[in-house]
Amino acid sequence: MSTEHNNASTALKRLFDEHWAFVLSEDPLYATRVGEHRYNARLPSVGVADQERRLAGERTFLARLGTIDREALPEAERVDYDVFAHLRRDRVAELEHRGYLMPIGSATGFHVSFPQLWQQVPLRTVPDYENYIARLQGFLHYARGHIGLMREGLRQGVVQPAVVLEGIESTITHHIVDDPGRSSLYQPFERFPGDIPAARRNRLRAAGQEAILASVVPGYREFLRFMVDEYKPGARQEIGASALPEGRAFYRHRLRSFTTRELSPEEVHDMGLQEVVRIRAAMEASIAALGFDGTFDEFVHFLHTEERFRADSPDALLREIAYVLKRMDGELPRLFNHLPRMPYGIREIPAYIAPRSPAAYYQRPAGDGSRAGFYWVNTYDLPSRPLHELETLSFHEAVPGHHLQIALQQELVELPAFRRFAAVTAFSEGWALYAERLGQELGFFTDPYSDFGRLAYEMLRACRLVVDTGIHWFGWSRQQAIDYMADNTALTLHSVTTEVDRYISWPGQALAYKIGELEIRRLREWGNQALGDAFDVRGFHQVVLGSGAVPLDVLEANVERWMTEFRQ
Repeated sequence: MSTEHNNASTALKRLFDEHWAFVLSEDPLYATRVGEHRYNARLPSVGVADQERRLAGERTFLARLGTIDREALPEAERVDYDVFAHLRRDRVAELEHRGYLMPIGSATGFHVSFPQLWQQVPLRTVPDYENYIARLQGFLHYARGHIGLMREGLRQGVVQPAVVLEGIESTITHHIVDDPGRSSLYQPFERFPGDIPAARRNRLRAAGQEAILASVVPGYREFLRFMVDEYKPGARQEIGASALPEGRAFYRHRLRSFTTRELSPEEVHDMGLQEVVRIRAAMEASIAALGFDGTFDEFVHFLHTEERFRADSPDALLREIAYVLKRMDGELPRLFNHLPRMPYGIREIPAYIAPRSPAAYYQRPAGDGSRAGFYWVNTYDLPSRPLHELETLSFHEAVPGHHLQIALQQELVELPAFRRFAAVTAFSEGWALYAERLGQELGFFTDPYSDFGRLAYEMLRACRLVVDTGIHWFGWSRQQAIDYMADNTALTLHSVTTEVDRYISWPGQALAYKIGELEIRRLREWGNQALGDAFDVRGFHQVVLGSGAVPLDVLEANVERWMTEFRQ
């Protein structure tokens, strides 16, 4: 390796290490999740000054990257360079657009995630418990920091729409308790590891009770008062991001951020309309093949009301999911050369947030291997969780979707730390949607109703392209979005409304799924045509997953490089 290579590589590694240290110190909760425990007693500082400090830091790191000669780097490090550049530019743009002034959504925010803290931190030793208690003690300050951000958002007009805040009080009041034992955060004090002595347990338990009553409960009480007295009355009536200050530029940024593509809202909207037409035809053909005598709406009503498609209890729903996934586990080697060592589990979405949550979501494993990945399932309103959707939903959230991809990524120890834990929505959600269809190749969806469920979920993601751009670019009303989703998807009205409110409060995120999936499918077809009989789907999946989550242009370059090497 030449001196130029050595100098560039050394500078790049130093930059990565220093930036990683910066990220971990700025976000102690993230540090804990990725397995760095130096900050386990701290919560992030989230004030406006903190955000401005982070923006200044990110700009400095990006400027330093520009001084490193990319062409002097080995090929693998050029990929590192490109991914880092993309992530840092995206972070700078997000901070410049002041997205942090809207830190909560219809079902997201610090008030929703904090009660699950005990499931995301180590709790094996006395120091672990002391760190956990320190974070409980810090919650009041943490809540006030978010209140300060949101007050500034009110002042600048960067505020959530009123409609997505309806009923949000229930996500807060649940945690305002007189008895600390009734708090979700008290659960670690009800069962200790066996090697913690009784006297220590009593001291920790008392400290936990005090922290909940002196910090957690007052924090939620102040947040509730702020939401009721200030934020909800000051929330905007317009639902689209375009109504925000510099809102159209903000939405273009969000579109670019979540898709990693230079696409216009008009292009995305048209793409969605085309996909809706294609998938609707497949759904109609599926209904005809079943011999159903009725309209599309009548068939959807049949699916939602027929007893055989409904679980009679949350446990029954979870058992069905577990059976489907255990079957899938045994089929994965047919499509993948490498599988993650880390297992995954299944949990119910907590009751306090379930009515406002989607059907399911995935939580990545701890970076130090101390906690598995988890597939969180919504058991609220069981009639809206039909059994014919379980295969496609489970393949998306667990395997071969999110868990397989993310757990493998975290095991790529040869990559810089920032890449092992990088989140690129178009890649991860695109992969998970692509993974749903892999069930067909592995012998699933043999039940025609289950296959209709697969199509219905693909239709949901296509509708997102239309509805998200409709709301945030073309000025659609909430009812217009709900009607479009209800007319074209097979979701219940409750699920449609939850979905639409999510898009309203989280501009652009919903675009990533279909954009990413279409790109992965395009690359597979490209490889198949270029390599013919020599095409190996397991090799293709290895190259797609083998670099972790990357922007779509980097993914395309990786696949092109693989095909070139294959031909040589």
